Order: sequence, then structure tokens, then C-alpha cells
Amino acid sequence: MDASDRDGTTGTHTEGKEERRLPRGIAAAVAGLALASGIWWAGASAADTIEGATPQLQDRSEVAGLDAAAVAPARDLSDAFVNIAAATTPAVVRLEVEVPVTAGRQEQMREIPEPFRRFFEMPPGGGGGAPDMPDFRLGGGSGFIVSPDGLILTNAHVVGAASQITVHLQDRRRFQAELVGSDPTTDVALVRIDASGLPTLPLGNSDDVRVGDWVVAVGNPGLGGAGSQLDYTVTAGIISAIGRPLGLIGQELPEEIAPYAIENFLQTDAVINPGNSGGPMVDLNGRVVGINSAIASRSGYYQGYGFALPINLAHRVMEDLLEFGVVRRPLLGVRIESITPEDAAYYRLPSIAGILVQGVEPGGPAEEAGLEPGDVIVAVDGVQVATAGDLQQRIAQSRPGAEVDITYYRDGEPETTEIELGQASLERSAAVAEAPAAPEAVGSSLGMRVEDLDAATARRMGFESAPDGPVIVEVQPLGPAARRGIRPGMVIARVNERPVETAEDVRRALEAMEPGGIASLLVRFPDGTTRIVNVRMPR
Repeated sequence: MDASDRDGTTGTHTEGKEERRLPRGIAAAVAGLALASGIWWAGASAADTIEGATPQLQDRSEVAGLDAAAVAPARDLSDAFVNIAAATTPAVVRLEVEVPVTAGRQEQMREIPEPFRRFFEMPPGGGGGAPDMPDFRLGGGSGFIVSPDGLILTNAHVVGAASQITVHLQDRRRFQAELVGSDPTTDVALVRIDASGLPTLPLGNSDDVRVGDWVVAVGNPGLGGAGSQLDYTVTAGIISAIGRPLGLIGQELPEEIAPYAIENFLQTDAVINPGNSGGPMVDLNGRVVGINSAIASRSGYYQGYGFALPINLAHRVMEDLLEFGVVRRPLLGVRIESITPEDAAYYRLPSIAGILVQGVEPGGPAEEAGLEPGDVIVAVDGVQVATAGDLQQRIAQSRPGAEVDITYYRDGEPETTEIELGQASLERSAAVAEAPAAPEAVGSSLGMRVEDLDAATARRMGFESAPDGPVIVEVQPLGPAARRGIRPGMVIARVNERPVETAEDVRRALEAMEPGGIASLLVRFPDGTTRIVNVRMPR
């Protein structure tokens, strides 16, 4: 079938015209591709395959067209997509990687975080020899060129475990690439090929992205290998949400660096499927605003939820990888969590937006600047931060030694302090606090029971000696305390900012509160770390 047959420009069908058919072998192969890959051409029906059933096409001169003015906005948007595709695809590459696998094949594959493994097509490589013989698996993804001399941005989960990286360009040239560096805490990687005069993509500003903005996701999955007809995919959608924390990156990282994982994804309904990971997400001006990274799906394929890393964070990581070979992570020196409605009520905040300081690192930048547990951070350098992910990303875009203005609420009043950022090391644990799971129990009006423990009982609960304060020994499932993450074994050190030494002190403090009031508890774990929990009293 020639080009005019495919695009529908042949006009009406003439019965005497010779039909063009695929040879049986080729037709069978095409059918096999459709079945094996799960691809079905939209709009096909049984009648399309019945021999002799020829569709009757109406002459174009007889078709009444729509008013040009009525469709002008849609045509303008269509033209924008066409222009974006034409400008973007030359700079989008396919990455093929070889991941070494030996006897510990499963252990090797665990180096790739579970949520991202579906983005690898993994036919077995090598000869499948003896268990101790070296072997490899083939993986793949996308990337995009950011400099004419061959720098390529992609995801760390695409290339991080690779022993060999092959880059396929649009003009069908292939290059062996070197890994400049990767940062598993942000899932950003940078590779380089030895080339010049390459097409590039301009980087935009992901801070300017708004919910509802049109975006285009571009990938080069290369399903089926080199020369496949699926080498490039271009899909369009809108930004559905900003600042999504998914828990994908940190869950598979080693314990010492997991606290530094930064997740503040852009969510889109543009289709992102396996192989598109690492490709660019661009705005209507053709500027990259994100790196396609993940999908939320039960099947492993697109179901309406796609996620991209903000390009501002990726750009900052790229700069460090080029200059230092590693990422130099700035350190604020706090343990934090996003606030809840109860926190906002207790701290008299104007809105439910901000980050509660759960603890400060002794001698760290935050403590030296005067931040304390119970402060609520709401802005960095005048830019509002609503969640823990917002704050992490904003700090990560700075450099160690930089000075930032932190705006926070204390005692219901806003204050601002200047903090000189330190440099994080893998040994530090400036973690985003996560509410622990609540166990089964029964208890008081807050759904918990507090006791003073003797030494023997304290040891059974994990303490080295009798704790200095009353201990939560039971928590009622689904009660107020449980919903805020309180669990047995926590020691209550303060109630409403007043020290308590016995269970009776806690009882009196809670009984003095009005129904519907906020009880602010400072609790201490057996390892000595503390956490502020604000719980609303039952009405």
C-alpha cells in the first residue's frame, strides 16, 4: 500500500482497480505482532477483513465542511502539537542497556526499584550457561539530548545498574555511552556520547507549571528492537496535579540514603508506557518541564496516571554530576512532616499548608538559626511550601553553603530567619517523618492507655531501663490517637507544651481540655527520637 492509500487521499474506489494484498507469510507475521504485543488498531471491525467487502467513500466535493472559524482554536492546538513533535523527536533517544546478571540473578534485579522494573523489557541475554557464568539482561528506556556535544538526561532506574549503554539517535546512528553519574535519591542520571552538532531540547521552568496546562510526553521505546515502527511515541495531556509524593524512590534505597529521597512528581494524563521512561515532558513552547518516570497502574501499562520528575530538580542534579561527579545535597538539619488539619488548628495557621518541624539536628543549620520542634515552615525565600516534598525540593535546588530565608509560624505568628545550609552526608538521617502504624488496643477518650512502667515491663517493651515518663501501652484501632500515628511504646514528655512526669499528669492535662480542642503531645521513642503529635479531642 503506497502513501496515498494510507492517508486516504485516493478519492473514490474504482471497482476495476487491482487490489494490493500482503503475501500470506507477511500477513501472518503482522497478525502475530498484533497478538504478541497486545496492539489492536482502533476502529477495526470484522467487515474490514471480509474479502470483497469494499467501503464506499463519499467524494470530497459532496462532504459539507465545518465552519473554519468554529474549528480554528482546535486547529491551532493541533498545529502546536505537530510543531512540538517535529521539534522534539530529533533530540529524543532510545537507550539500550545491558544489566549484568550472575548466579544471584534476582538479587541483581533488585537494584532496580520495583515500581520501575516494568519499564524494562527484559528478554534473557547471553547463552543461559552455568549458574556461575556471567550473563546479562537487556533493558531499555528513553532519554533526551541537552547539549550539542552529547549530554543526555534520563532516569537513574534506566541506566544506573547498566554495564553497557547504547544510544540510538533518530538518524539511526548508534553510540556507546558513558555514565557521567546518577542520583538514585532523585532518579536522575546523565550519560554522554562522543558526538557533536546534535539537536537539543531547551529546559523550561517546572515551577511555572500549573494544573490544567497542556503537556506533551515524548518517548523512544523501540519495542521490538532497532528499526521498529514503534521507535517514537508522542502523546498529549494536561497536568493533573503538582507535588505528588508516591513513595516509589525511597522504598528501595539503602537505609542510609533513603531519608534523602525526593519525590515531588508532576502528574499527567498524557500516556506514559514502558520504554518512555526517561523521555521528556514538554510544554506548548517545546521546553522540557519534566522527565517521564512512572505510572500508577494495576496492569503495568498506562491507566490514566503518569508521573514526571520536575526539570528544575533534574537540572540541579545535572549541574552537580557535571561538576563533581556526585550530588552535593544541601542540609537544613530538621526532621519534618506535612501538617494535618489538627496541626493547622493547634498552631493557629491561616491554612492547612506547611511543614511541621518534628526535630532539629543538634548543632545543625536549623538549630543554630533558632528553629525548634513545633515550628511550622511555610516558605523558602518567599516561595510558599505546602508539603514536605515542596520543602525538600526547594532546599535541594540550592547548594551547600547557600543562605536561604525560612518563614515559619511559632505561637501563631509568622517569623523569618536566615539559614546557611550545610552539606548532607549519608550517615545523617534528616528524614521525613512517617506516621507509624497503629496496633490493636483499647483506651481512653483519645483511644490510648498511659501507664507508669517498672523496669521489667519497660525492658519487655524495648527500653533499656524504666523510661523517664509515662508510657503509652495500648492504642485503640481507629481511635483519635491511632489515626494520628500514636502507638504503644511511646513516652509522653509534654502535653500542650507542659512537661509531664506521670500518667496522672497526662490524665489531668487531658481532662482539663474542652471537647474538640487540640491536644499537642510530645512523644519519645525508645531510641530517644521525639515527635510532636496533635490530636483533636472528641466532641
